[in-house]
Amino acid sequence: CMYSGHVLRRTVWGDELKLVNGTGPCSGRVEVKHEDQWGTVCDGDWNREDAEVVCKQVGCGSAVQALNRAPFGEGSGPTWLYRVECRGNESALWNCPHTGWGGFTCPHYFDVGVICSGFSGLRLSGGGTACSGHLKIKREETWTTVCYSYINFNAASVICNELRCGQAVDVSRGVHFRDRRELLWQEEFHCVGNETHLAHCPRMLHRSKALATVVCSGLAESLRLSDGQSRCDGRVEISLGDMWGRVLDDDWNMNDAHVVCRQLQCGIAKRAYYLPRSERGIGPVGLRSVQCDGNETQLMLCKTSHSQVTIATYLLFCNTSVAEPVFDLNSRQIRLVNGTKRCAGRVELYHDGVWGTICDDNWDLSDANVVCRQLGCGYAIKALDSAHYGEGSGQIWLDDVNCTGSESNLWACPSRACGLHNCQHKEDAGVLCSEFLALRLMNGSDCAGRLEVFYNGTWGSICSNRMSQLTAITVCKHLDCGDGGEIERDFKYGRGSGPTWLDHIECTEQHSSLWQCQSDPWNPQSCGTRAEETHISCAGKYKSTFTEYREKLRVVGGEDECSGRVEIWNQGSWGTVCDDSWDVADANVVCRQLGCGSAVSALSEAAFGKGTGPIWLEKVHCKGTELSLWDCPSKPLLGKNCDHKEDAAVVCSGSRLSYDSFNEAVYEEIDYKVMKEQQGMSGLSGMCVLFSSRETN
Repeated sequence: CMYSGHVLRRTVWGDELKLVNGTGPCSGRVEVKHEDQWGTVCDGDWNREDAEVVCKQVGCGSAVQALNRAPFGEGSGPTWLYRVECRGNESALWNCPHTGWGGFTCPHYFDVGVICSGFSGLRLSGGGTACSGHLKIKREETWTTVCYSYINFNAASVICNELRCGQAVDVSRGVHFRDRRELLWQEEFHCVGNETHLAHCPRMLHRSKALATVVCSGLAESLRLSDGQSRCDGRVEISLGDMWGRVLDDDWNMNDAHVVCRQLQCGIAKRAYYLPRSERGIGPVGLRSVQCDGNETQLMLCKTSHSQVTIATYLLFCNTSVAEPVFDLNSRQIRLVNGTKRCAGRVELYHDGVWGTICDDNWDLSDANVVCRQLGCGYAIKALDSAHYGEGSGQIWLDDVNCTGSESNLWACPSRACGLHNCQHKEDAGVLCSEFLALRLMNGSDCAGRLEVFYNGTWGSICSNRMSQLTAITVCKHLDCGDGGEIERDFKYGRGSGPTWLDHIECTEQHSSLWQCQSDPWNPQSCGTRAEETHISCAGKYKSTFTEYREKLRVVGGEDECSGRVEIWNQGSWGTVCDDSWDVADANVVCRQLGCGSAVSALSEAAFGKGTGPIWLEKVHCKGTELSLWDCPSKPLLGKNCDHKEDAAVVCSGSRLSYDSFNEAVYEEIDYKVMKEQQGMSGLSGMCVLFSSRETN
């Protein structure tokens, strides 16, 4: 259900901001009111810093996710802002650099959205521990108390999880409010129970008079921070059974403070210091003379002595934005991204409600083996570095991972503290596991050729024994090459040279993917002879749209988005193009495909630096009128006659901004090859006619 309560807005100099169509008031499509008209924000380079400004502006804490491609539905009206480039500390979204109010018309399927952490503070107060008591919520700088009837057990579960206090044990009615001047929360929460933040639960206005008391199973009942602004700052106190005692030490330092923050699951210590004498109190003393090394998991494991002598009471602030790697059963998640299949890609970890990456410092096969085994992907073929599967965004959770290879999961390996690193996303780590599978047709075209499968780190053939036309059709569907296919018996696509991985594949009408079909076990010598290799021709649509082609091409290392080393995306990784035969005609196609005008220069010999990864194409021979580099004749895949000192590059005449509306608005949904066939057009003139027609209609 979409949130139906009030919409959060903030007005600055007549302009307004709101989130709509989310599951609560702290998530949704970003909309801006300018000149008395509501409009949207386009997703050009929309990132976490931009979302951070939005979340602060609407009073919803920090950003959890910055989302694009209309995740909360398409809006209406003008595109007020495009290519917003915030640093994260601006007071309003329109204070960030952007292309100007209404300076760019963007289709609404590019509308951006955000998910915010919610309130700027949440705590349980007066219950004797950090994990029980009356619920208080802080929005902006004001704390308000929540009523009993506003919280059910589902909501309590979310609260305990958000506070890292274990499971919900009880929700009870507390005393009636005596101080009518106390600020009261005015909405009841309707949680499912699996939300990561209370602010993500739908809520509606209500009235009540009794306090809500929440009791969690607790992760920190023996230690607490008292009289601070949240559960992660305040006076250090330790449980003495039926009362709380102070912690005293003349030599209180950051090592001691780190242990307290770690035990409370509040990240690392930001500050440790004395309270003024007037605030030290006169209660019992639980510990004194604490001497921690800094790596202990509990304060009681440090060298200490018990005493009733009052010396001083200490206060510390924990930096909760940099948390220790505490992964409970509900948050242990790991995934591989950008590798096209589940067993290859950039390694990402889910922690504290946010997906983040791993730095490639010391990243090796032992580390990658743990990831592959944890995901059920066999063993590691390669441990990849330098953002081989593309740069991630947001947090870099781990650095200097040092697994032996025998650990059951990645967070059991030694590493720096979670969130501490000296890296950038260009150093994101990746893996290629043995169970990564891919399929291709070789020596023909996208949709015709010798059938090969990638398994155990190697491309190999598939045998044709017992293979029916229905299996050939399944292959074509799997490759997005239409609904028809034939097994070719004349072996016109050549013989393979690698292993022959599979035989006796039998598909049924219920199978849409080759991986669902029955076959013999994997065996590198499945075929008796090369004459048993499978050759297939698919009959049907071309498998790629112009958008897919454009997204698989980029230039790197230049002064802007229209100059640099040419790179293409294939088989789950970015690679380069060899400069053999590279000329202006080839460069013209690249520039046009990127929406960057015509070519100024076709450069060779790694003019913008050497790339990494595969060299996907060599001996490209474009006429210059093709719409895509994939339309040009070339020698495909892994050019063995080149190395990266021969990487091809371009300098284009135009700026991407002036061409974005043309490329994104028109080609997003047009299969340009089909367009050429139906319209009888070729080259750029055909595109312009269709663009004009769409504008007119």
